This record gives sequence, C-alpha cells and structure tokens, in this order.
Amino acid sequence: MIEHILGKELQRTMEKVLVLDFGGQYNQLIARRVRECNVYCEVWPYTKTLEEIKAYEPMGIIFTGGPNSVYEETSPHYEKAIFDMGVPILGICYGSQLMAYTLGGEVKTAPVSEYGHTDVEVDTSDVLFEGVSEKTVCWMSHTDYIAKAPEGFKVTAHTPVCPVAAMSNPERKLYATQFHPEVVHTKEGMQMLKNFVMKVCGCHGDWKMDSFVETTIKALREKIGDGKVLCALSGGVDSSVAAVLLSKAVGKQLTCVFVDHGLLRKNEGDEVEAVFGPEGPYELNFIRVNAQERYYAKLKGVTEPEEKRKIIGEEFIRVFEEEARKIGAVDFLVQGTIYPDVIESGLGKSAVIKSHHNVGGLPDVVNFKEIIEPLRMLFKDEVRKAGLELGIPENLVFRQPFPGPGLGIRIIGEVTAEKVRIVQDADCIYREEIAKAGVDKGLGQYFAALTNMRSVGVMGDFRTYDYAVVLRAVCTSDFMTAESAQIPWEVLNKVTNRIVNEVKGVNRVLYDCTGKPPATIEFE
Repeated sequence: MIEHILGKELQRTMEKVLVLDFGGQYNQLIARRVRECNVYCEVWPYTKTLEEIKAYEPMGIIFTGGPNSVYEETSPHYEKAIFDMGVPILGICYGSQLMAYTLGGEVKTAPVSEYGHTDVEVDTSDVLFEGVSEKTVCWMSHTDYIAKAPEGFKVTAHTPVCPVAAMSNPERKLYATQFHPEVVHTKEGMQMLKNFVMKVCGCHGDWKMDSFVETTIKALREKIGDGKVLCALSGGVDSSVAAVLLSKAVGKQLTCVFVDHGLLRKNEGDEVEAVFGPEGPYELNFIRVNAQERYYAKLKGVTEPEEKRKIIGEEFIRVFEEEARKIGAVDFLVQGTIYPDVIESGLGKSAVIKSHHNVGGLPDVVNFKEIIEPLRMLFKDEVRKAGLELGIPENLVFRQPFPGPGLGIRIIGEVTAEKVRIVQDADCIYREEIAKAGVDKGLGQYFAALTNMRSVGVMGDFRTYDYAVVLRAVCTSDFMTAESAQIPWEVLNKVTNRIVNEVKGVNRVLYDCTGKPPATIEFE
C-alpha cells in the first residue's frame, strides 16, 4: 500500500476510493479510471477484513467483476456488515450480483447471456446516470443476472433480456451496474464513474502529480536519512523517474548501477550513460556494468519464458550484490516497479499473467536492508506525469516502454548473441521508420520481436532458410488493455523491405494484429 512510501499521515488526509477485487479481468482498469478523476485508488483482495477497510477510511468502495456465480458456496463473498458502514459502494458485474444476493435479492442463470456492446436504457434522474444519454451503449459480459432487486432498491437501467442492468438505493448510497463502466466500450462509462466518485462519494479530486512528487521526495529523505542507496537503473521510464526522485531526495548518497545485460535496444547502453553518467545533469554516482557474456552464458539452451525471466532477474540481483560489496555497505535497493507490474506478477488475487524480474522474479535472498519502490502504486501514464514534474526531458519521459528482462522476452526460444543482433537491428529500423512517418505519437508501444520460426525464402538467385520477425504496435492509455494499431500499409511495406534487405538472417516480416486481452503486449 501507499503508506510504505508516503506515510500514514498523508493516507489519513487524502481522498481515497478502494476497489475490492473479486477476481475479474478489469480490476486495475477500474482503479485507473478512478485516478483519472484525480482521486487516489488502490485495489485490495476481497480477503481483507472489514476492520482493515474501516482503518483505511475510504470515501467509497467499488466491488469488481469476477468469473464466479454468487449462489455457489465456493464463490467469494463478503460480510453483510460492509453495506452498513455508511460508505458509498458501487458493485460492477459480479459485484452487482453480490450486492443483490447479499441484501436479499435474487440472482439466477440468465435465460440469455449477454456479451459485448449492448444498448442499455437508463434512468437519467438517478445520480449515477446524470449527464448520460437515456439509451447508451455499454459493455456486457455475464451469464448470471439479477432477477429481482433487493428491497429498498430501484431499477435504474435495463436491456430487453436483462431486467436489472443497474439498481440503486440512494438512502444507503449503494449502486450497482451489471455492465462494465470502466472499459472504453461503454461509451459513457467514464461519466458514470465520475458521478459515483464525485457526486456520491463526495470527492473533490486532490490526487495530483505535483503533490506526489513533493511528498515522495520528502518521505524518501526522511526514510533514508544518511543511508546509502543503490538504484537498479535500466534507462527506461520507470527506473529513470525512480532514480531522479532519489537523486533529488539524497543526492550523492545514491549510486545508480546500470547493468548492460546485452538485451537492450540498439545503442541504448551508450544513451543511458550519456544521460545519467558523469556528464549528465543529475547529482548521483553512476556505475555501468557490461555483463553481456555473463547473461548469454546463463541463458544458453533456455527456451521457457518464465525460466528466462527468473534467470535474468536473479542474475540482475546478483550483479547488484557484487557492486554493493565493492562500494561498501548499502542500506536500500531502489527499483522502478509500477502498479501493473505488481498486479500482473500475481501478488493480488488476480491470475498470474507473467512474472517481472523486479517483482515476482526476485530471488529469495536479497542482501540489502530494504527495498524501496517509490513508483509502486503508479500507472505508466502517472509515472510519465511525475517525470515531467521532476523536469526530466520529454524524450526520456515518453520513451518506449521496455520490459525489465529486455529482449530476452522479445526473442522466442533460446537467446543468443546472434538473435539479439537480429532483433536489435530490426527494431531500430522499425522505430526509425515509424518516427519518420509521424505515426508514433498515437501509439502506446511498438517494437520488433524475433520468432523461433524459420522458413524458406528466395533472395536473388539463392534459396534462404531464415527467421521471421514480428512487428507489434498497440494503442493504449493504461497498458492494462490495448488494441492493435492500424499502421499504414506503405509504412509497413517500407519497414519490411528494409528489414529483409538490411538485417542478415531474416527473410520474412509479420504484423501482429492481436489486442490485449487475449494477448499480452509483450510476446513472452
């Protein structure tokens, strides 16, 4: 929780909305939408006690969706007393059914399941739907439905096959929607959530990056005192913002160790050193470790994605331990972990999607007093806002996201120096042409990856049997969901021609058209 960075006093005074996680796929997206209202929001598992929730003092609570049926004994439930706290509650999908079921309504298997874009008629006199069209498009995803609302609730929305698409009990400040207002497919969903957060919960919107930066620097300075700090610097947006926060907090007490594991983008090692090295603008100590051969040796013969991540993560920490011993006692290790890393590493109740070397991939024994993760509760766009507040140059703040394990997870199968060269060269061409064409501004992330597929081709008069490169580009604001970008064909054609002609070992280029979900943004 945020108290490990910002302190309990700030938690006590700031506006907070709590998302209670019942296992749905959009849980983090709900939190992201609440933060778009400039209100701080965290996601907690439904296993948290009522006493813990009361102690947190949220101004509102949101129940998420989930894959279960509330009438089954093994399904997640919550004690009825939560509805008597006087704190506004919004139930979404499974959360709406849980509210209805717990308070005496009826939940049954729906005669007709609803999935996808659905026309919903809403009661615009209800506070949740103020400013919303009487008939609006919403995203449905359910096989159960509320057959009868509990006593004291009024039905505020319906569809031809869903009699209780939304319900409310304004006196008790309880609201529920069968559809998902948090996803972009619900056209006016943001207005609904804003109505709940601002009008029902009474929040004003005081969660701003300028206050976060100022408070975090102060909290870090107090926490660290005269201790020595070692920062895991990758040169990406997250670790860069974390490093500058620490630099402003403790200056030369900070040593940034940049591990060039040989899995970076082309020329990236030199670029990182130019920004954070002795000639750069920041007050800190900078050490570059060239560990390429060490990593390639460890990854030899390894093909399983999670094993690669764990190897890269453990070796990463071991390098830090070695550097720490060289510079003497180190009290704190700083990492650029952000909120999606925490959730997707399975540290909440949601399913494990992948482990990250800076979260789920940490070895059991780390030889440091304590780990500090100042960005742990921020989403990617919030990290960028913090970077701008800190005065970090825009070209660094808006740099392409890059995973901790680097190209190790953009190379399918075994990682070798030759494969790294191929994907570096192909990715460099792709990014160069995307920028030249001016289509980079609307993209959330784009990169080239190397498949493990080899196929027959013809170049000149010769038969080839070489690798296929995959190009990936997505549009996203939060990195929790994403849509494949529609790159102009002439751009893709130019990129393909350049890669096939300039990158030795490649004779085929593919484009990935898959969104998230069902895919992840990265390949492994």
